[in-house]
Amino acid sequence: MKNLIRLLAAGLLASTLHAADLYVSAAASLTDALKEIAIPYEKESGDHLLFNFAASSVLARQIEEGAPADLIFSADEAKLNALERDGLLLRGTRKSILSNTLVVVVPADSAIRIQSAQDLAGPDIQKIAIGEPGSVPAGIYAKVYLDKLGLWARLTSKFVPVENVRAALAAVESGNVEAGIVYKTDALISKKVKVAFEVPRSDGPDISYPLAVIKDSKSPDAARKFATYLESAAAETVFEKYGFIVKH
Repeated sequence: MKNLIRLLAAGLLASTLHAADLYVSAAASLTDALKEIAIPYEKESGDHLLFNFAASSVLARQIEEGAPADLIFSADEAKLNALERDGLLLRGTRKSILSNTLVVVVPADSAIRIQSAQDLAGPDIQKIAIGEPGSVPAGIYAKVYLDKLGLWARLTSKFVPVENVRAALAAVESGNVEAGIVYKTDALISKKVKVAFEVPRSDGPDISYPLAVIKDSKSPDAARKFATYLESAAAETVFEKYGFIVKH
């Protein structure tokens, strides 16, 4: 019995010693899904996930400046393109696993009706919260879509650019703006807003969520393992629960 206890203790110690603290830089829109995924994954793997949620542009800049990161999960391809050009990604680990759709949201008690993007130009809407269109993926995607419709220039004076898509959602929740353009996944987590208009996938921009292991990761094997888990059936179920479109 004593020998068995020693073996179990030794196994537990070895498992603890090999557990990794993984620094995961992830787009703000992934917050709720990844936090839910982390609970069973940490129990299963023994690794500890340390999340840094922000706009993808902020995450990329932090990594460029040497901030600790083992894995990046971005909301657009452009940010990873830049990191890849700079040789900051571990070769062969980059993949795109999710997509999303854009929606126009209004406060839950709003009487404003929006049946198409053209309605955003109407007099009932004075302010529209969007992610900063020069850097935040949700804002970049919104600009691509509105440019395609010839609406961007007409709406410029109404835009309230914010630091990430969750900030755009918060602006609508607070009633500080009449409308906001966010991801469908963000709209689904809030009881303080309602979807007034969903951009059809056929008309909207190609939204892509790529991930990659960072070349200078201190735990590359553990980072690869978590990246693989994010494509598992268990993780896909969570992503779909939050409204993400899983790529196959």
